[in-house]
Amino acid sequence: MHLPSFLWLWKIAAWSMGLSILAYTCLGMTGFWLWQVRNTGRSPIGVVLPRVNSIVKTFHYTIGITMVSLVLLLLAIGIVGTLGHFGSLGHSSHLVAGLIVVALVLVSAFSATQISLGKIWARPLHISLNVVLFIGFAWVSFTGWTVVQKYLP
Repeated sequence: MHLPSFLWLWKIAAWSMGLSILAYTCLGMTGFWLWQVRNTGRSPIGVVLPRVNSIVKTFHYTIGITMVSLVLLLLAIGIVGTLGHFGSLGHSSHLVAGLIVVALVLVSAFSATQISLGKIWARPLHISLNVVLFIGFAWVSFTGWTVVQKYLP
């Protein structure tokens, strides 16, 4: 069967991955800000104005939702592109790395929704998962790079 080129799909995946890493970085910075305010009453840059802290918190939530959406988009692209190109899944460790990252992101997002409810396990779980997610993003980026090499002419 002659299928069309999936290069446009991989371009979307590359942009999505880059934006996911940018979102992760922004989440790390705003998360550190919120942690600093919570523990010391001051922001990393000095005095905290309640309105500024509210804006940072809203930005953190918005970027978090964006990152979850981007990771789910990457999952869909990976499945559709791999099935379309190879006809089956599981051609490299990238599938395992991707599924682990998706799981980490989804559980982290769920734990974030539990923080405001006063559940003491939620915040440490959220922070720990996001530290592990750094390793997950590195792993999925490395394995993704090896997969991309298969598709380049």
